[in-house]
Amino acid sequence: MKPKNFIRSAFKMLTLRQKSLPQLIKKTEKVLPVIVTLTTIPSRINKVDITIRSVLNQEHRPERIILWLNHELRGKLPQQLTELEGESFQINFRDLTSSHRKLIFALQEYPDHLLVTCDDDLIYHPQWLKKLYAAHLQHPKDIIANSCRKITYQEGNLMPYKEWEVIKGKGVTDPRLVPIGFAGVLYPPNSLYQEATNSELFMKLAPRADDLWFKAMASLQGFQIRKPESQAPRPLHVIGSQGVSLSQGNVDQDMNRKQWQALVEYYKLEL
Repeated sequence: MKPKNFIRSAFKMLTLRQKSLPQLIKKTEKVLPVIVTLTTIPSRINKVDITIRSVLNQEHRPERIILWLNHELRGKLPQQLTELEGESFQINFRDLTSSHRKLIFALQEYPDHLLVTCDDDLIYHPQWLKKLYAAHLQHPKDIIANSCRKITYQEGNLMPYKEWEVIKGKGVTDPRLVPIGFAGVLYPPNSLYQEATNSELFMKLAPRADDLWFKAMASLQGFQIRKPESQAPRPLHVIGSQGVSLSQGNVDQDMNRKQWQALVEYYKLEL
């Protein structure tokens, strides 16, 4: 982390933790008809409240925030997390251990809602959700993703994930775009194929690549990915949350390419 971002992150963490729950969920300009859904892992359980606080602290708050955890964490949650539970934030426990749980249970239980996924190790800007929702209103039939890569081929061969183009432009859409979850992704109702919640399949084809799984499900459903014209400033990393990361294997060992190839072969995907 760059020194200036370290300082900004430390200040934001301190400020958010100093706010009481009533201060965080103070009356805002608007409560959006959106459910923010996320998950975390044991190594981040003592820091994930910072992310939750940043989402509660939005200019336009979501209708609800749901944190999906594995049963192994039941009875082991820190007070700074459980004290946030209430009408706006709830914690649910499920058996699944993979990162797909950030979305699949919300898809099952709230099929008619707008669902927004976010990562568990970031501090989101107060305008983050408002901007995502505004982009949805402009393009209601698209999946809105603040961060995207483009699946890249060369002479018909799938390139390593590190060489997939990072989309820097705004207002971009392309059949090959993959929504990258860290900056936030908004899924309209029915935007993912009916097998999106099939744990047997995603654990077989893309067990460590939920972004690629949901991309495949969007393509099968005929929904395109769009990077919005306007978005909030890039989220800040929560200090001390980066010890364990899926990207260590997915990127460094090129597991993303292997998992995307498995999805393409199984579903006969053509982008």
